[in-house]
Amino acid sequence: MKKILVIEGNKSVRDNIAGMLEISGYEVETTSNGKLGLEKAQSIIPDLIICDVAMPVLDGFSVLRLLSNNSNTAGIPFIFLTAKVEQRSFRKGMNLGADDYIAKPFDKSDLLNSVELRLKKNEHARKNASDSSPVDFSKTFFDSNELNELKEMASNFELKKYFRKEKLFSENSHSHELFFIQKGKVKTYNTNEDGKKFISGVHGAGDFLGYMSLLENTDHYDTAEALEDCEVSLIPKKDFFQLIFGNAEAGRKFMNIICHNLHEKESRLLTLAYDSVRQRVAKALLELQIKYHTNLVDNASISSFSREDLANLVGTAKETLVRTLSEFKDEGAIEIIRNTIKILDQNKLEKITL
Repeated sequence: MKKILVIEGNKSVRDNIAGMLEISGYEVETTSNGKLGLEKAQSIIPDLIICDVAMPVLDGFSVLRLLSNNSNTAGIPFIFLTAKVEQRSFRKGMNLGADDYIAKPFDKSDLLNSVELRLKKNEHARKNASDSSPVDFSKTFFDSNELNELKEMASNFELKKYFRKEKLFSENSHSHELFFIQKGKVKTYNTNEDGKKFISGVHGAGDFLGYMSLLENTDHYDTAEALEDCEVSLIPKKDFFQLIFGNAEAGRKFMNIICHNLHEKESRLLTLAYDSVRQRVAKALLELQIKYHTNLVDNASISSFSREDLANLVGTAKETLVRTLSEFKDEGAIEIIRNTIKILDQNKLEKITL
């Protein structure tokens, strides 16, 4: 029996959905807000998740982002349920990796058809994976569910330590290996002709770097620099190609990683083009909170990320960033203690991003 998790703030809607699914032969678990839903998803690992967008404590977008960053839950089919039908809300959900988007009010048949289709597609993908002839390296790599198992696997390859501000690779340098972050955080950035930096991403344990240049057989497109002391596994180019070309499921999963990263970059470009500085700073703080913490919790703090780095991530001057952070502090959204930014009110930051 397939297990479905329903995360919905409205009790009558939640009970109605659960009743529809149970009558149709599904096992159903329900929660009333995003934070409880995130914890339930990580504990029961459902076959599919139906989640409302607008919820107290933690909204649906944040739930999906956090689940996508966890190897145990990243592959679970995810359906958004919302009264919002605006194009921007829809686009944001799909860019985050949602499988479907159902607007309230909905017909029973619409809900059940979407659930059945997503479950069938996921089952088909799993069957294809089991039918393919695995390569030992790729099987070990992608069957690993916990970071500790990934560390054990990657111990077969060179493990290199990088100190804070040390470069893993530089823009326009030749690529020879895939970088797998075991411990610590790394920023990637591009530099223009005037020497100004634009941070293209912040990466943590479990993330890959350098794969696009390997796939295209080109020099690195950006520079990767340690934000703190790091431990990184260097996987040779030939083993990387064996990984993605020798096993169909492994290749598919890596393509999902690439597509997810492209969606993130597309969303960031839209943010830079259309959002105000306040919106961009609020989004950056929320994104960094996710990178620095596996769960969003009250009083989460962001450290080891300088004001200059944050300005380069947002795409604004350092002075403008500092002024905006001061506004957020005065509004009670954050607390600033030396180089540490502590998020006091996540809901206030989320409202600023809208």
